[in-house]
Amino acid sequence: MFKLTNIRVNRGGRDILSIDDLSITSNGLTVVLGHNGSGKSTLVNLLSGQQSPDSGTVMLENQALSSLSPKKLAQQIAYLPQKLPDVAGFSVFELIKLGRFPWRGTFGRWQAQDQAIVEQCMAQTNVSQFADDIADTLSGGERQRAWVAMLLAQQSPVLILDEPTSALDIGHQYQLMALLSELNQQSGRGIIVILHDLNLALRYATDVVALSAGKVAFSGNVNLLNDEQRISELFKTEIALVDHPRREHSQSSKKIAVVC
Repeated sequence: MFKLTNIRVNRGGRDILSIDDLSITSNGLTVVLGHNGSGKSTLVNLLSGQQSPDSGTVMLENQALSSLSPKKLAQQIAYLPQKLPDVAGFSVFELIKLGRFPWRGTFGRWQAQDQAIVEQCMAQTNVSQFADDIADTLSGGERQRAWVAMLLAQQSPVLILDEPTSALDIGHQYQLMALLSELNQQSGRGIIVILHDLNLALRYATDVVALSAGKVAFSGNVNLLNDEQRISELFKTEIALVDHPRREHSQSSKKIAVVC
């Protein structure tokens, strides 16, 4: 469980993030929603230890993130920024191999266990056939799966991704979220992801945190969002929820959000 208390992040004399109290499960698939400038990236930067608040504490399993060394932090949390780092010339295998760095370091000896982990992660994300290809030559969806494989190779119990679907077409968006959902359900690893698409959130999230003007506007189980008035107020837009034409009513993703 992540626990944020009395969080303030101030820029230019104003609070861009102000959270008195927020708990986020560390074993579900939590989607962070909100309009541009609402504080989403700042929140995940705090959760991933990439940034420290001006005041307040961020805890993971009753331990302050600020007390963790970079190595220990990477062993607990795997983070993928919206703008992917430059890995020019790296093959897919070499990219995924970077996920073992928190455990082996720069001069650590590569072991059979590391090889097995990387191969397993490539298989889980369906990129084994690209192992020898240069990562930057892959399509957007393939490249994103390779980066997810790198996160998995890190073997951290929590994965945090900042808008991983933003550069993907609609088909690859759903494929990536289906992959993350499957990984969460099968491995129990917690996943926190920023999205802009409400329907992706309704279909794949177990929990949602919605921000507005740097404050928490909603936090809870995704099923609590199956309320037209609540969603419309949250997004300040009239939204109707309609039954999905091809999914059973017993499934959590039975609703589609339609802007009226």
